[in-house]
Formats: sequence, structure tokens, C-alpha cells
Amino acid sequence: MTPATSTGIILVADDDPDLRDILRSILEMAGYTVQEAADGKQALESIRSNTPVLAILDYMMPELTGPQICEKLRQDTFLQHLPVIMLTGKSELQDKVQGINAGADDYLTKPFEPEELLARVKMVLRRTTVELEANPLTKLPGNPSIQRELERRLGAKETFSVCYIDLNRFKAFNDHYGFKQGDEVIRQTAAILLEASRAHGSPEDFVGHIGGDDFLIITHSPSDSLCDTIIRKFEALIPTLHSKEDVKRGYLLHTDRKGQQVRLPLLSVSITVVTSSPQSPKTPEQIARMSAELKTYAKTFERSICVKERRS
Repeated sequence: MTPATSTGIILVADDDPDLRDILRSILEMAGYTVQEAADGKQALESIRSNTPVLAILDYMMPELTGPQICEKLRQDTFLQHLPVIMLTGKSELQDKVQGINAGADDYLTKPFEPEELLARVKMVLRRTTVELEANPLTKLPGNPSIQRELERRLGAKETFSVCYIDLNRFKAFNDHYGFKQGDEVIRQTAAILLEASRAHGSPEDFVGHIGGDDFLIITHSPSDSLCDTIIRKFEALIPTLHSKEDVKRGYLLHTDRKGQQVRLPLLSVSITVVTSSPQSPKTPEQIARMSAELKTYAKTFERSICVKERRS
């Protein structure tokens, strides 16, 4: 039987190498790519360096237990939505309850049938996607999650900045190079935002994908270094996204939908920053409206730029 095309990476963490082999065989035949960890510390490092779509964790492991890993994941803004299935060799209710309380999405008692394992994997992945309303391309939280996060922070009367990130001339780029290359630009942009937020944000930062080429970061940290890093990394990426001829010319020779050949600048990124504080509270609608006004101004530039709200 030939394995199916990979449908995502699943981390399998267990100190029993024989069980890891069994899990790998079952999951790979179902089309998943498997990465392994022999203890809890290794599992957490693996998740942080190459985030999977799902983690299957043994309840008891050296270094860190399954519940301890779950607790650390749920405290990490970038990994808090990672679905987890807990494996336990015991059938006591208390172990299952502790696993769920620690943040596991489901549990499975050893020994298990391959069909049950795969059914639970598919169920957890499907449920997580629905609950997160995640963008299927970037796996970042989508509009419903963004709205809830804004309302939660506004309700808590926190001081935070909302950075809206938009790619300039992405539609023309997509038409010129094709949807496959366009999707790659979106994926790499999401990676830049996550990397920049990890480096210059705080653990409570929220990175979301509004849709298309529009993204959002909610941050408690000063936004200057965050925005500068996003622009610098995106500018470094631009030569790899366009053809050598377009990079050398410094613009695209694009045939528009009317059949006219036009010159278009290369991709760039616009960032707008709006801040809400207890002294100057805003609603999600006000934040969106002010960001739209700033975006209109930012779009008058052909280069990458960050524009901040200056009104008190």
C-alpha cells in the first residue's frame, strides 16, 4: 500500500521507541509526515522549531510530562491553538481529567486500534480548524478570532497597538506570476510576521490573517522595532519573489485586464499602527476606520512604509 500525499506534520512524543514506530507507521500510511521526540523537553523544542499541525504526547515522559507540555503550549501566544492528543497507559478517569485540564484536546488509552487513532486525529484537526476559523493557507487565526481578541483586550482596558499589514500591488503580482507564486508570498509574509513578533513583541502578542494579503498584529510592545523588522525582512525577500529580469528593471511589465501593458513597481508592504489605551479607548470599528484612513495615505508611496496614528 502506497502512502498518501502528506497532509501535515504530526509530532509523536513517547519514551517507548516501539510505540513511536507503531504510531509513525499508522500516521505515515494515512498521509501524515511524522516527527518524533523521546522525551518532553525534546518534544517542546521540536514543536517550537518546526510547528506541527498536531501533537500526540505520552502522559508520562522524562524531562517534561504530557500535561506539563500542554500547560506551556497554552501559555504561548504562537502555540496556544496547537491541538494535542494525550496518550496514557492507564484507564483511570483522573489521568484523563488531568490531561484535559492541562489543555489536551482529546485522549487515547494504550493499547489502541489504528482506526480509532486516525479517527481521533481527524476529529481533533477538523474541530480545531472550525473553532479557530483559521486561514487555510497560513493557519493563522481569521476574522472571528481577531474580532474576539480585540474585544477582549478593549474590555480589559489594556494599552495595545494594532498593526495592519498589507501588501502593495499584490493583485497585479498574482495576475502576473500566477496563484501558486501568490500563495507562496502570503505564506512567507505570515512567517515574517510570526518571526518578527517573536523577536520584538511580547508573549501576549496576537498575529492574525484578515484574508488575502491583509494581516494584523496586536502587540503590547513598542511597535517601532517590530515594524522596522517586518519591512526589512520583506524587502530582503522581494528579489526572491520576482523574476531576475523584473528585479533588474525595478518594475513589472504587466499586461492588465484591458490588454494594456503597464509598468508596476515591485511588491512592497504597508503597515499602519493604531493605539488604544484606557486614556484614549477605541472600539474595533474605530480602530478599523482609522487604519483604513492611514492605509489610504500609505498607499500613495511606492515603497514599503509604516504609518502611525498621531491623534490623541
